[in-house]
Amino acid sequence: MTPDDLDRVVQLALAALRDAPPAAWGGKAGTLEWDCWETVEHLADDLFAYAAQLGPRQPPLTDEVPFVWEPRRPGGPANAIHADRAAGPAGLLQVLEASGALLIAMVRTAPPETRSYHGYGVSDPEGFAAMGAVETLVHTYDLAAGLGLDWAPPADVCARVLHRLFPDAPADEEPWPTLLWATGRGELPGRERRTSWRWYGEPRG
Repeated sequence: MTPDDLDRVVQLALAALRDAPPAAWGGKAGTLEWDCWETVEHLADDLFAYAAQLGPRQPPLTDEVPFVWEPRRPGGPANAIHADRAAGPAGLLQVLEASGALLIAMVRTAPPETRSYHGYGVSDPEGFAAMGAVETLVHTYDLAAGLGLDWAPPADVCARVLHRLFPDAPADEEPWPTLLWATGRGELPGRERRTSWRWYGEPRG
């Protein structure tokens, strides 16, 4: 996974989401409990948080950088990043793009030997790029379902995400359906749908 891969995924997601009807942002994002606006805020917050983990000269290895994450309503996502609703959907997507740019920049500039904490394994810049990509890929899938949009990301990037973060995923299926299965969002022939899942962020040997 490279910064260019992440940049490509973020820009493709933004291009898809810009086609959303303005009135649709209050509807549920697929099977999530959050509405579409909240889901974009959550995604922006993920990208920001991953960038923050790579920021300190001595990145934390045992916990997250201690920003305050809190929801705006009971059951909403606990974020440090929230978009000003007065700015409308265009402003919301600008927040997403800016958060993505922060992570892309940190992955480009952090030394490859950098290690920082994540709950799914202490990881390196490439790992955080892959985490940002998987969050963007699958949450855009959730959003597309709620907003009535088409979303079919490139197979090559999905394959690299699977290789980096999901070593237990089957290698003999198409990458995008496999990524949806790996994240509990889809089915594969002969395999049970996942009701719980995680990725593995540790650097590969």
